[in-house]
Amino acid sequence: MHFIPASIRGPLFMIVSTGSYLVNDTMMKLATAGLPSYEVLFLRGLAAALWGFPLLFLLGYGKQIPLIFDGHVLRRNLLELAAILCYVVALANMQIADSTALGQITPLLMLVGSSILFGERIGGQRMALIGLGFIGALMVAQPTMQGISVYALLALGNAALSAARDLAGRRVSAEVPGMIVAISAVVVVLIGAGAAHLVSERWVMPEARHLLLMAGAGFFLIFGHFFIFMAYRVGPTSAVAPFYYCFTVWAVISGLLVFGQFPNALAVCGILLVVASGLTIVSLDQRKRRLTVVA
Repeated sequence: MHFIPASIRGPLFMIVSTGSYLVNDTMMKLATAGLPSYEVLFLRGLAAALWGFPLLFLLGYGKQIPLIFDGHVLRRNLLELAAILCYVVALANMQIADSTALGQITPLLMLVGSSILFGERIGGQRMALIGLGFIGALMVAQPTMQGISVYALLALGNAALSAARDLAGRRVSAEVPGMIVAISAVVVVLIGAGAAHLVSERWVMPEARHLLLMAGAGFFLIFGHFFIFMAYRVGPTSAVAPFYYCFTVWAVISGLLVFGQFPNALAVCGILLVVASGLTIVSLDQRKRRLTVVA
């Protein structure tokens, strides 16, 4: 990955991560037609584990598998588990536009947390551009906010826990491979989803199409976990976090290609605003690097 310019490495990883997560979410949404939510999470985790562990050995990380249970890695992934359990319940009881919109506060929380915990300087220009990206994401999601209830609080909880997860990921040692962190997340969520299913749901026998969807979702989930972790490892938070808004852009593409939902003019304007704010942030970061080299 060293052939990728350092200034775009983090943002690029975040774009790939959000795209991978969105493919996973699309397959999960298709599978939840007929299966309970936590059972879908459990089956997806099982599929991801079946993909992931052979991949670890293929990449030569077999001897590092015990790092899955490293304290900092587990702390990060327990926050991932809490976030996904909140998200699934919220998504099942809210309009998807509303839950998506509430999730867009994650980059803002991440930036505030990085400033407080790690002393990262954000700057007025970047904050303004991040704010524009947030507005663009809301223009895409177009929430109605009807029936705000405990489920909206769960959606907000998902956003806060996702930010806490990524902040906790910053404390994972550089000696721990990103793929180890990704597979650890798979294992933790698999166990948590299985427990939640046993407590609150009845098992429904999945059909062949469900299993195929879960196999695909599990595959893309691994790369979503891997690239979001690596994005914050290789890039400054202020340059990486705004590209989380690409999730809404991928969601529109999924809606168009899979569900036949065409974006309206407001959504198109929102996408352009998200893209423009992200590209401007990258441009500012490249300019800052050039000035640093010259100095």
